[in-house]
Amino acid sequence: MTDLSMPDEDLLFDLAELFKIFGDSTRIKILFALLGRELAVSDLADSLGMTQSAISHQLRVLKTNGLVRYRREGKSLIYALSDEHVSKILNMGLEHIEE
Repeated sequence: MTDLSMPDEDLLFDLAELFKIFGDSTRIKILFALLGRELAVSDLADSLGMTQSAISHQLRVLKTNGLVRYRREGKSLIYALSDEHVSKILNMGLEHIEE
């Protein structure tokens, strides 16, 4: 077995904060909706049966924490997962709970 040293306290705190973001089912739904595709706020709201205001609030949290990114297309903001790590975390979590 490999001897792993404990990460420093700041890194552990940041990791705990990241996992808190995944602790909200609405944010998880948004992240899953964005797996492999880009969507506008209105499309996310329609597909999840939520208001655009509620979606925008959660997207702000996800963006602040580096889990989603956006680009402007005309007047719309088009959101996507920020990188492959996010989809890996989602998929690994799903695999874990399905075992």
